[in-house]
Amino acid sequence: MFRMSPELETLVNFIIDTKYEDIPSEVAEETKYLILDSIGISIGGITTDPGKMAIALAKRLGGPPESSIIGVSGKVSCSSAALANGQLINSLDYDAMSGGHTPSYVVPPALAMAEMTNASGKDLILACTLGFEIATRMGQATSPSRPSGPGTPKSQMPDRAGYASYNFGAAAGAAKILNLDHDKMAHALGIAGHLCQVITWMRHGSTAPRPMTKYGMAGWQNTGAIQAVLLAQMGYQGDTILFDAEEGGFAKFCGYPEWHPERLTNGLGKKWSYIGRRFKKYSCCSVLFNCIECFYDILKKNELRADDIESVTAYGNLEFQRPLFTDRELNNNVDVQFGLHNVLALIANGVKTGPDWQDMDKLRDPKIVEFANKVKVLVHPEIEKRPMIFQVDVVANGKTYSEFRERPIMEVLNMTYDQIIEKYKHCTARILTEEKINKSVNALVNLEKLDQVQKLMELVTI
Repeated sequence: MFRMSPELETLVNFIIDTKYEDIPSEVAEETKYLILDSIGISIGGITTDPGKMAIALAKRLGGPPESSIIGVSGKVSCSSAALANGQLINSLDYDAMSGGHTPSYVVPPALAMAEMTNASGKDLILACTLGFEIATRMGQATSPSRPSGPGTPKSQMPDRAGYASYNFGAAAGAAKILNLDHDKMAHALGIAGHLCQVITWMRHGSTAPRPMTKYGMAGWQNTGAIQAVLLAQMGYQGDTILFDAEEGGFAKFCGYPEWHPERLTNGLGKKWSYIGRRFKKYSCCSVLFNCIECFYDILKKNELRADDIESVTAYGNLEFQRPLFTDRELNNNVDVQFGLHNVLALIANGVKTGPDWQDMDKLRDPKIVEFANKVKVLVHPEIEKRPMIFQVDVVANGKTYSEFRERPIMEVLNMTYDQIIEKYKHCTARILTEEKINKSVNALVNLEKLDQVQKLMELVTI
């Protein structure tokens, strides 16, 4: 016998007891499109430098031919596949914000295990659904009850998005595919808690130049999830009282200043926390989205071209004063993901969002560089009174054109399922044939009818 934290017991029972038929249809549908979106953008990420490196590393690590790296040929171990796929999904910063960047953490381990075990589409949907829900709730349980931001003392700056705790969702999905029993499931989550990444979110926002690691490396986290599950399957015993606060539990040893266990367990299985279609329209940080849409509107309404424009001033929230958004260097593709001046330069020159926004040759084109130098990024002067305001002023042909948005950033993350499919087709067009693109879309949209995930992987690899 071993002791178990009550919260861990609740999670274990939720994972083991939940069947595909227990998932509401709208929840299963959301999961399918999160999987579809994740696979599409991972293929789009193959042409980025971080994507190429992730693929090369996974192939170097190799292992038994169990699972596929999305978009390429050959197979590697399930752990190596999860490593590469996690990095690929996040490489364009185009992955959905389902409680945070959860897809890059949750989808790869479940997908690798599903291919390795010849699981069905329903099995994959169920595993990812459980993983998304647990990852999202872990993020909520470790989130602060007070506001946080640039004005908060560094000693009180938690990882607002909960990335360090997503390993629980990643492990949960992979463990569900393997059908671990009660005790082994508990040990898998207990091990996963000790393999969580450190809290790197606020470091990411406060430093320049921008590293490729961003707010954390999902691929590395995915290998921890895979190892936790496989070790538990073999009998390795994990920390099953890791949520006990009086024992110096997870929140404390991982560095979170607050722990709200009720957010983890209340209504679990009845209220699904991760759904909301927070899919990304643009391949960059969502903090930039309101200004992007203001700029698009100005160009369209006034029929402006790049050569017409003398200067651009973009105003945003307090995030815009952080080094993450103010640094002007161009060293890697992360510099476009968080550099609004680069993004607006691409838009002005007609470059479509997606893989092309991460093309370093395009970014170094003299026309793009020249336009980027015309762009200023500032905090809006009325931000204290109007905390949701974003504005863009464009001076062109001797006139000033202005547009503003006054809405929360998350309201911009709204795409229809048809738009997500078009995004998928655009991201995969460089790699897959038109036939494979159409067949893979059909397989993903009807994933619950697929008897073997291996058949899907044949359509999304070359």
